[in-house]
Amino acid sequence: MAAMAQAQAARAVSGVAAGKAGTRRRRVPGARKIRLKELPIFTRQMSAMLGSGMPVVKTLHALEEQSTNKTFRSVIEGVRTEIEGGKSFSEALAVYPDIFDQLYVSMMRAGETGGLLAETAARLAQYLEERAKLRREVISAMTYPVIVMGVVSMITAGLIIFVVPRFAEIYADFGAKLPGPTQMLVNISFTVRHYSLAVTAGLVMFVIGFGKFKRTDTGAYLWDSFMLRLPVFGELNKKAALARFASTFAQLMRSGVPILHALDIVAYAVGNRVLARSVMKGRDDVERGEPLSKTLGQDPNYPRMLIHMLEAGEQTGKVDEMLQKIAEFYESEVEATLAALTSLIEPLLIVFLGVTVGGVVLCMYLPIFKMHEIVAF
Repeated sequence: MAAMAQAQAARAVSGVAAGKAGTRRRRVPGARKIRLKELPIFTRQMSAMLGSGMPVVKTLHALEEQSTNKTFRSVIEGVRTEIEGGKSFSEALAVYPDIFDQLYVSMMRAGETGGLLAETAARLAQYLEERAKLRREVISAMTYPVIVMGVVSMITAGLIIFVVPRFAEIYADFGAKLPGPTQMLVNISFTVRHYSLAVTAGLVMFVIGFGKFKRTDTGAYLWDSFMLRLPVFGELNKKAALARFASTFAQLMRSGVPILHALDIVAYAVGNRVLARSVMKGRDDVERGEPLSKTLGQDPNYPRMLIHMLEAGEQTGKVDEMLQKIAEFYESEVEATLAALTSLIEPLLIVFLGVTVGGVVLCMYLPIFKMHEIVAF
């Protein structure tokens, strides 16, 4: 059963179930950048135009003319052309899955069906803007430590490649055994300088192999499980995934997307296969008439507060409202965690700098501190 649920989650996350069978798909270069920067603005403007009573085709034509991104402009033109050729708006969007994912297409399809396209677009725009804001906050918090760690790594590599050999030559004239840490550093320097090609090839092979393993179902599941268990950052990853789960589910429920299809999309959007596996298992249980809260309650990664609120929503028939409250709570938790991390980053980086660079320097000068033991008479 667990293996089956894992396979279902993998299919949902990879987006196999997206769109209508047989629909022609078009690949879009630079799609990630368009989704992150252009799509929220496009959706917000589209909701405003549709809300003012403009027809869909005329709205797309106006958005196409004012788009500054040539690739996205051609996508908008393609969507408009598909509609003029007889397709519905959601079917035209599904032609470009790199830009308009399952969530986007499903919500727009529900909006078309219910005659609430403008309202659905506004709700979707808000969702995309919130996701973009959260992502910017995470990137902003992580940029500084990544840069510092990169600089420290370069300094350490420079010391090992260029400075340590000079000290090794000096100590070689002493004719005595070096302290263990210093000898280890000299050996590392020798290996890096004389076997650089082999070391580089080994690192490249490891990165490629690890990347291929991560793309497998087992590798992706193990990596996502590891990401949830990281100190401090694991909790941040979990809260961000739970915020995506609740927010995405809430938007789909409010838009009138059938719950089984909504759970397929939520498993794709949650961004973590460990959490997605429970969502897909919950989908099967919901199909059999069981409440989703019962299934998710069996997974320790879903906090009890979330389960109780979801259960209350199921009992009162206000699942979407409870999910929105859950999403807002975890989004605020992510922001608070990021603020706390930001205040801790500087002292942690100072410790990292001291341990790394200071450790290398200390190992180089350690024989000088023990000169009376090193010099051979």
